[in-house]
Amino acid sequence: MADKNEVKKYKYTAIDVNSKKSTGVLLAANENELRKMLVESNLYLVNCKVVNDNAVSFFSVQSRVKMREITTFANEFAIMITAGISIIEALDTLRNQSYSPLFKRILGVVHDDVRAGMLLSDAFARHKKTFPELFVSMTYVGEVSGSLDAILRELADYYEKDDKIKRKAKSAMVYPAVLLVITLGVLVLLVTVIIPTFNKTLSQFDIPMPWLTLAILAISDFVTTHWIILLIALGVLVLVLFIAFRFESVKYAWDTIKAKLPVVGKVTESLVSARFARGFGTLVASGEDVIKSLEIMSGILGNRYYQRKFLKAYIDIREGHSISEALHNHKVFPEILIQMIAVGEKTGSLDSVLRRTTGYFDDRVESSLTRMTSLLEPMMIIFMGIVVALIVLSVFLPMLSIISTMGA
Repeated sequence: MADKNEVKKYKYTAIDVNSKKSTGVLLAANENELRKMLVESNLYLVNCKVVNDNAVSFFSVQSRVKMREITTFANEFAIMITAGISIIEALDTLRNQSYSPLFKRILGVVHDDVRAGMLLSDAFARHKKTFPELFVSMTYVGEVSGSLDAILRELADYYEKDDKIKRKAKSAMVYPAVLLVITLGVLVLLVTVIIPTFNKTLSQFDIPMPWLTLAILAISDFVTTHWIILLIALGVLVLVLFIAFRFESVKYAWDTIKAKLPVVGKVTESLVSARFARGFGTLVASGEDVIKSLEIMSGILGNRYYQRKFLKAYIDIREGHSISEALHNHKVFPEILIQMIAVGEKTGSLDSVLRRTTGYFDDRVESSLTRMTSLLEPMMIIFMGIVVALIVLSVFLPMLSIISTMGA
């Protein structure tokens, strides 16, 4: 792709032989080259200035465009290109559609860059936080092969399915999270309201308290007395975690935990395998070089633990090992996926084999998620039951002592 340091983007005003004024944007190394380019179009430069898109680029870094918008954009872009509309006209239309203000602004910059003479893939590459490397690379393949509409449809299909899997993973955690919130809510209510009221009643009787009741009363007293300190401590903990997760080592440690936990690990393995099979298959089918495709996939697996193992396999592949052999040696993916890749390599149909494999791993993700939630839900209910039972027991034990004392 073009080196973007070689040229600048100029916004110009020019006139033709009839003194009719026109404006536009063009890429040129300097003002003299811009002047020559305009003369070739029978235009004469009046004035120009270098366009600086730093404000948009900074905004892009700070915010994220939702993947659903990228998917919708790819679908609509593909339809317009298939209908024979030029890339510049399609971008001009799409930047005025009902996208988020951020995405509209980015599409406006992409439109101006392409209109100025930049490759579409290079224009996308300037917004790495919005358009992933897979999107940029496949767009480049589509441009040079003349199959941009087909590539865009492939991209839309890839991101739709990838987003669907991610949403399933998130929705699977909703019910356990709701149960946890309810448990914590009930616990706070009991400790801050019910137990203090009960303590006032108990203080009127001179009876020995069971150890469980004393422990619960002590916790309740500490919480109600030092609740401000506890809130500050909670805020500090959240801040520390937020800062910690900005470090790559902490992110890697967390991803390693997710990869090795008994139940969550299976879900993580299935998610990573499904993403690799779909993404690698899509890249190879589009005509991208295998080594380049593997390099792209190393950055979008979604888990740093698997990414590190994959990079070791990638080095072996570059040195001449087969893909299946390198992945097997480093135990990157499940054996069934590696076997399928071996079959694809032997038969020369790697892309079609991988695409058929994605369905299997999509189903495996769903079954892993179902298994995880089926285990988490009863665990959360049992945990909530134990917590409530302990507190209720701490209340009833002294009451039984009072009743027995009164009966005596």
